[in-house]
Amino acid sequence: MGRLALLSVSDKTGLVDFARQLVTEFDFELISSGGTAKALQTAGIAVTPVSNYTGAPEILGGRVKTLHPRIHGGILVRRDRPEDLQELAANDIRPLDLVVVNLYPFEQTIAQPDVSEAAAIENIDIGGPTLLRAAAKNHAHLTVLCRPEHYGAYLDELRAQSGDVSLAFRRARALEGFEMTATYDRAIATYFAQLADADTPFTLTGTPQQTLRYGENPHQAATWYRTSASGWTTAKKLQGKELSYNNLVDLEAARRIIAEFPPDEPAAAVLKHTNPCGAATGTTLLNAYQRALTADPISAFGGIVALNQPLDAATAAALTETFLECVVAPSCEPDAQAILAKKKNLRVLLLPDLAQGPTETVKVIAGGFLVQASDDLPSVPTDWQFVTEKQPTTAQIAELQFAWRLVKHVKSNAIVLTRDRATIGIGAGQMNRVGAAQIALAQAGDAAQGACLASDGFFPFDDTVRAAAAAGIAAVIQPGGSIHDSDSITAANELGLVMAIAGSRHFLH
Repeated sequence: MGRLALLSVSDKTGLVDFARQLVTEFDFELISSGGTAKALQTAGIAVTPVSNYTGAPEILGGRVKTLHPRIHGGILVRRDRPEDLQELAANDIRPLDLVVVNLYPFEQTIAQPDVSEAAAIENIDIGGPTLLRAAAKNHAHLTVLCRPEHYGAYLDELRAQSGDVSLAFRRARALEGFEMTATYDRAIATYFAQLADADTPFTLTGTPQQTLRYGENPHQAATWYRTSASGWTTAKKLQGKELSYNNLVDLEAARRIIAEFPPDEPAAAVLKHTNPCGAATGTTLLNAYQRALTADPISAFGGIVALNQPLDAATAAALTETFLECVVAPSCEPDAQAILAKKKNLRVLLLPDLAQGPTETVKVIAGGFLVQASDDLPSVPTDWQFVTEKQPTTAQIAELQFAWRLVKHVKSNAIVLTRDRATIGIGAGQMNRVGAAQIALAQAGDAAQGACLASDGFFPFDDTVRAAAAAGIAAVIQPGGSIHDSDSITAANELGLVMAIAGSRHFLH
């Protein structure tokens, strides 16, 4: 008899080629269930359906397939114990050499908008985690594979070990199996806690994606972990050097900014150290990028650029004129890729869904960590109060909305000045709001005449309003909520400014 493998996967990436090599090169016999068996049969690969092997039909619409002693006895047998082998023989059970299994896409299912509870429950895998745990537990005697990227490595092990597989390889794959079931169960528990409106322990687990050269500084070790098959782990890197810790932090900040703008409105953001140096919309993607770059071309040197539309040749040519670390866009046209290739060190990433991001943020503190919902509060002008005698024009409301979208992505204390849907001055991370305003106004210079100002926090005094008016600012938006709001409103009326109270703040620490 040849070796025996059980294949039962939801993610069928690489399945057919892997199964064919198992059969033709290593004389494996295959048993499989449900859609996996159908996929192998369609490809002309000999496979025994689980129901034929166990003598028990798949029942309850496929809910019960692999939960059978002939399957789990073959997985859990300890081959170094004669009594185990005798018991298997007495029950006509063959030992399994390989279990290939991954799980129903529960997390992908609940991530879909308006998914029903029934659909979520049907995507809770039962047999898969049971197979994974059993095979991982007994890794001393067989191999478990739960990730398609290790199919080739398994075949290489068989070739290098004369048909055997090293314990180190089996143990590493067992660890992945336990990690997968732990992450899967935590996702299910979190989902049900939300349904029940109950608190549940927050567990953050990740699988190593890449060991980075270092962290924020060369003396800090760093590793990139993935928590799901989404986001930056799915981005396609067209070219350039390996991503660094700082690159990834900046890219995520860039993604959050560019996600503020719909794909039908060309938009560009240029960032440095997670803060935007410039952001703009435009008539074309090239126009949007040029306007964002013009806002602060000096700070853009060595920066990150995010674009919300497919990268075209004209924009690619403009990008090559400035030294940049990274560019991210949803896709890239072939002629644009050829232009960018001339800058071989420039990292170019494609992330089709730039709007998809985490629903919470996590910060580590001594002895624990903090978890909060992501700041995804929409910018809705109809929710604002216009509290001054001078009321805004339609164009000013649109400009204030643009500024308000951006200020929440600037480190506090934050002041953002915009004009014609482009930033003209940004004051970031200052210890006082007047200082942030002075930086932004100095950067804007004469362009501040008639522009709009957004502040991430309220004005405790009227000094920021007076500084803005002196520079020519025409309209201001701020959260409100200070006990001295009336002072700022009085100053705005005295100086002829429009003031909007948003009723929400956007601190970013």
